Amino acid sequence: MQLPNQRCPKSAKSERYKITNWKEYNQALKQRGSLEIWIENGIESKWYYQGKSQQGAQFEYSDTCIEIAGVLRVLYHLPYRQLAGFLESLVKRFGWSVNVPDYTVINRRLKTLKLKVNDNVTASGKKYIVIDSTGLKIYGEGEWKVRQHGWAKRRTWMKVHLAIDESTGVIESCETTTSVVDDAEMVQYLLESIQEPIGKVAGDGAYDKAKVYEVLHRRKIKAIIPPRRNARINRHGNRKGKPLLRDKNIRDVRKLGRKGWKKKNNYHRRSIAETTMFRFKANFGGRLSARTEKQQEVEVQLKCKVLNQMTKLGMPQTYVVKKAA
Repeated sequence: MQLPNQRCPKSAKSERYKITNWKEYNQALKQRGSLEIWIENGIESKWYYQGKSQQGAQFEYSDTCIEIAGVLRVLYHLPYRQLAGFLESLVKRFGWSVNVPDYTVINRRLKTLKLKVNDNVTASGKKYIVIDSTGLKIYGEGEWKVRQHGWAKRRTWMKVHLAIDESTGVIESCETTTSVVDDAEMVQYLLESIQEPIGKVAGDGAYDKAKVYEVLHRRKIKAIIPPRRNARINRHGNRKGKPLLRDKNIRDVRKLGRKGWKKKNNYHRRSIAETTMFRFKANFGGRLSARTEKQQEVEVQLKCKVLNQMTKLGMPQTYVVKKAA
C-alpha cells in the first residue's frame, strides 16, 4: 500500500492508483473549509492581550487573535479590508462580546508575529526528514506573456526552503530567503527548528556540499544525498580519522550503482518534498501578496501551518492498479 502523500514515480506512468479510504478523505476535504477546524473553542477569552506591559502604546489584541486573522486571510484568500469585514460578521454571528481589530492593525502586527509551523511534537523515534526548496513570485508578469512577448519589467522571486517529515508529509520547519541564497546554506537553520531527534536527512544533488555534511556530521544524522557523478573520495582508507559521510555514499554508489543506492536508502521517498511543494502552490498559488521580506516570511509560515492542518485532517491511502497488458 502506498503511504499518504506519495508521488507516483516517473517509471510508473502506465500505472493507476486507487484510493482505499475515499469516504474519510472526502470528509477531510470538506472539513478544510469548516470554521470549526480553524477557530479553537474558547478563543473569545484569548482575544485581548494579557501579556507584560511594554514601553509606548500597549497591544490591545493578543497574538492568538492576530494569528487567527492571518490564518483566515491565507485560507480564504482575503485582502486586509475584506478580512476585517469577514471577522466582523464572524463575531456577530457567534455572538462574541469582543471588538475586531482594524485591517491596519492586523497588517502591522503580522510583521512581528512569531509562529510555530508544527505545534505537535511526538517522541516516536528518530525522524526521516526530506528537504527541498521552491520559488514563489513576488511581482512580475505571467508565464504566457513572457513566453510570447518577452520580459517587460523585472521579475522577482523569493525562495522557500522546507523540511518535511517523510512518514507523515507534515512540514516540520520552513525558511524564506531571497533567490540568490544557496539551498545548502539553509540546511542548518531548517534542522535547528526541529525539536525532535532526526535520524536521516534526504535531499537532491544541490545539497551535495561539504557544509551540509558538516552540519549532519555534528548532529550524527545519516545523509541520503546522491553524490555528483564526478565526485571523488576525500579521505581514503589508509588515512587517519573516521570515514566521511560523503565518502561512504560515493563508495556505495560505486558498489551498487546509482539506482541500487537509491533503492537501498529509500531515496525515492524524497519525492514527498516535491509533492508538498505542489500541494502548497495548488492551495495558495505560486505568488506572495506581501511586499516586505518580514511579511513574506510570516505569510509563508502561515500557509505552511494551514497546510499542516489540512494534512492532519486526512490524506488519501492508495494502492497501485496495474493496467491490463
